[in-house]
Amino acid sequence: MPVVTDKRTPLLPVDDAWRQAVALAQPVQETEHVACSGAVGRVAAEAVRAPIDLPPFDASAMDGYAVASSSSAGAGVNLWRVVARSAAGHPATRRVGAGEAVRIFTGAALPPGADAVVLQEDVVATGETIESSAPVQAEQNVRRRGNDVPQGAALCAAGTKLTAYHLAWFAACGIDTVRVTRPVRVALLSTGDELAPAGAPLAPGQIYDSNRFALATLLHQKPVEVQDFGCVPDRLDATRNALGEAARKADVIVVSGGVSVGEADFVRDAAAEAGSLDFWRIALKPGKPLAVGRVGDALFFGLPGNPVSTIVTYLLFVASAVDALAGAKPVPPLGLPATLTGPVRHTPGRREYLRGVVRRSANGLQATVAGDQGSNRIGTLATANCLVVADEGQGDLAAGDEVRVLLLSGERDHLHPAALE
Repeated sequence: MPVVTDKRTPLLPVDDAWRQAVALAQPVQETEHVACSGAVGRVAAEAVRAPIDLPPFDASAMDGYAVASSSSAGAGVNLWRVVARSAAGHPATRRVGAGEAVRIFTGAALPPGADAVVLQEDVVATGETIESSAPVQAEQNVRRRGNDVPQGAALCAAGTKLTAYHLAWFAACGIDTVRVTRPVRVALLSTGDELAPAGAPLAPGQIYDSNRFALATLLHQKPVEVQDFGCVPDRLDATRNALGEAARKADVIVVSGGVSVGEADFVRDAAAEAGSLDFWRIALKPGKPLAVGRVGDALFFGLPGNPVSTIVTYLLFVASAVDALAGAKPVPPLGLPATLTGPVRHTPGRREYLRGVVRRSANGLQATVAGDQGSNRIGTLATANCLVVADEGQGDLAAGDEVRVLLLSGERDHLHPAALE
């Protein structure tokens, strides 16, 4: 791939940049077995198959009485003698004959000879005899063996990002460990002589480094091992050395700052020297100077240094690439239609992601853009619950216009992904 360095090169559309970024992310090959109790968010390295039928026996779906439908009186009144009891974990072994019933509870094994369960609310009990005029049909209120999943059937495919729901299903089938892709090794760096760590005193002209903290916090919700390479001073040799060391230890390098064309911006040049840049300038706001390529064998992301630009480009590109590295199929975020509550100024040419708040209303979702959209104003993300999308072909937007919103999530998927096709 050519190195993209010319500012006159047309801006790459956001969707094209996303596709190129995830295509560069080849899944890591190493796998490991982990306990299911610690596998939320990990990616299955192979298909997981049910080792048993679930349920492992014919069971009652309701509290009531197990009977043989063939011996019922159809539309007439049925009389049965209760001959046994089947409770969860304590199955009845006696076979049900004509005119006989077994008291049964939800989840309990269906006794031999029974193929239907009469609901307890449809029955009048007198001593050991029950009577009911409710119709009886074979299979009513019965869960057959393997009804949830038959033995050998796939519970999930390779590449599935495991949720609590997958793992609960595994546990129901008796599975306590799962083979997953090993954690993706992510090297984090920030650049800038002006940056100081939180908690340290600020020297004149310094600001606190929030970008590396934000990225580390977001990445810890992914199946990753974060390697913190600290803050690199604004020198080409220091940048080159830091990138080289990170490339030897990580699957992906994520750098914030230093990727533009200022005199103190050395990241893009150092990355191009050590590897290749596949693209650089994106038709995106905030976050136009996004550099993507390789340094050694490591995937490389050079994110812009303004805090909101760093976070938005992580959400749109890095998060999906990390999923792909972990072996999951990356999917773009899910856009939901919403109606703007007020006007939004927007110049055509770049797709803009504005911090906002989306609320439900009787007429659907209503989106409000959250004030000043300067890419340095990280506080607007703290109060937002969505990104409002102004597409590249649109001009100024008016109250009442329909837009797409991307929900900001506190769950593992920071932007809710679209459904797989």
